[in-house]
Amino acid sequence: MSLQPFIYNSVAQRVVFGAGALQHLAREIDALGARRALVLSTPEQRPQAERVADMLGAHAAGVFDRAVMHVPIETAREAREVAQRLGADCAVAIGGGSTTGLGKAIALDSGLPILAIPTTYAGSEMTPIYGITEAGMKKTGKDFKVLPRTVIYDPELSLTLPVGLSVTSGINAIAHAAEGLYAVDSNPIMDLMAQEGIAALGRALPAIRATPKDLGARSDALYGAWLCGTVLGNVGMALHHKLCHTLGGSFNLPHAETHTIVLPHALAYNAEAAPGATARITKALGGSSAAQAVYDLARDNGAPVALRDIGMKESDLDLACAHALKNQYPNPRPLERDAIRALLQNAWEGARP
Repeated sequence: MSLQPFIYNSVAQRVVFGAGALQHLAREIDALGARRALVLSTPEQRPQAERVADMLGAHAAGVFDRAVMHVPIETAREAREVAQRLGADCAVAIGGGSTTGLGKAIALDSGLPILAIPTTYAGSEMTPIYGITEAGMKKTGKDFKVLPRTVIYDPELSLTLPVGLSVTSGINAIAHAAEGLYAVDSNPIMDLMAQEGIAALGRALPAIRATPKDLGARSDALYGAWLCGTVLGNVGMALHHKLCHTLGGSFNLPHAETHTIVLPHALAYNAEAAPGATARITKALGGSSAAQAVYDLARDNGAPVALRDIGMKESDLDLACAHALKNQYPNPRPLERDAIRALLQNAWEGARP
């Protein structure tokens, strides 16, 4: 079988991975050529942010602990002003997608280099994609200025991530890789990363549920999240991400849980139109069908599998379907109204595909 022609863009980014990797923080700030770092976090993760600031000593400009979901433009502006006032020449974002998102919003305007220290499996630190909410509308864009220049993956920092959040965050990461496998701009390099990332998370999540403090399992999960996030940052997404964006944005459903519930149904919808991608996902998870393997991974590890269990009303499914059919976008199988409405019904009920 000959390879299809493809385009692959590599992006300069430094990754420091391993248990205890946080100890290299000062060295990494130095390598960026920076002198004063503003440490970003959510209010809940302030203790971790203060620990980071303590490690930096005189190189810490201060802590800004106001990161929240969806990056409100007011918060982004405030953080930029604080960075300017304190004379910060880089930002260190410790936490999940909300904190990384705030770092990106600062970088977008100021060009400050960002060092990310992820503590969840969101994968945002690997993408040039940013989102900012203004007047209740979330705008997303892509700009390589916002890609964190350095990422420190220290599995020890994820040991306290609750099991439920670990599982949904991990399946959300699997979604990035799964859709990357049938993206219109997919390529063999991303396919390798996608399959390896899905396999690592497929191993990790049951082990984390069994033993939450298992450092090996936490390492596997963070490694998988890195690979899956890289796929998200390099190739386009399709039906699954469009549906989740619609459900999250229009009905205010929680992000990772929505991805966890919808993914098996989106994979079932596309299965016949994307046999190669489906086979890779099935192989990575060791199941007999990609859609069922993802569903079972969620169900067997205590994650929600029905939209009705996370606050979606059945009466809103028609509206969700109408939103999903607006603005045609690439997907292996054409977007068919009745089939997408059935997909949403199955996801609402939590039916096994």
